[in-house]
Amino acid sequence: MNFSNFDLNLLRVLDALLREQNVSRAAERLALSQPAVSNALNRLRELLDDPLLVRVGRRMQPTPRALALEAPIRSALRQLEQSLSAGESFVPGESRQRFRIAVTDYVELVCMPRLLDRLSRHAPGVGIDIRHLSPSLPMEALDKGELDLVLGRFDELPARFARRHWMSETLKLAARNDHPLLQEAPDLSVFLRLRHLWVHGGQTRGMVDQWLGEQGLSRQILYTTPNYLQAAHIVAGSELTAVLPTALARHFASLLPLRLFDLPFTLGPFHLEVVSLAQRQRDAALQWLIEEIIAVAG
Repeated sequence: MNFSNFDLNLLRVLDALLREQNVSRAAERLALSQPAVSNALNRLRELLDDPLLVRVGRRMQPTPRALALEAPIRSALRQLEQSLSAGESFVPGESRQRFRIAVTDYVELVCMPRLLDRLSRHAPGVGIDIRHLSPSLPMEALDKGELDLVLGRFDELPARFARRHWMSETLKLAARNDHPLLQEAPDLSVFLRLRHLWVHGGQTRGMVDQWLGEQGLSRQILYTTPNYLQAAHIVAGSELTAVLPTALARHFASLLPLRLFDLPFTLGPFHLEVVSLAQRQRDAALQWLIEEIIAVAG
């Protein structure tokens, strides 16, 4: 293949096809006709000597060659877009941009109402699409441009990601108001006698159980769930107790018959961060949104 004669517009078509895995939806994304996208796909197949996408049922399945090209092409297109728009100013009040953010249900509850209030006043045309956050950083989705930001708690991150501290959080023990074992703050022996609900979020071990394990202790976990919001309701209607982030626990204690207690041992705070691709640090719109999120925590 002679690259000097390669039509770079074909890369935009391939990117759309790999995202949508459907010719009609790719055409809609590109504002092109379906025959135009089909013709572009045929040209790509000829130039790259590979079928690229093959029909499997109602979807088009990428070939190994197409999958290998996906991330480099998407990265190159993103860099071109950012370079061409680097001199452009971002005007929040005039923007109609939509941002895709991955969060847990807990972070969505404590962050998004306040963020949306700020956006309604300063950037009413800006939209937010929330995606569910799994325990690990969705690196592939960030690399592919399927996500703009992730808000969560992470340890080590590859150098291609930028991280900003968003907020620090502590933990509280939540129980129903008339819990028979919790008429006063529990000591460690009472804590170990409680029947616990654990919000695992896909993790194998949380901060509490890690500390207990280091002391050669364990607690009785009778119910596990990935959902923070349901956890508070279950605790309010049963004899189960749950260790919840303080902001979330206080929110539900104002709505449900719950009492909150300090843990009978000392755990340090955990830290939540805003994570994005480092190469998007010149993206004025994205950096503006990050500052808005940080301002919400402040």
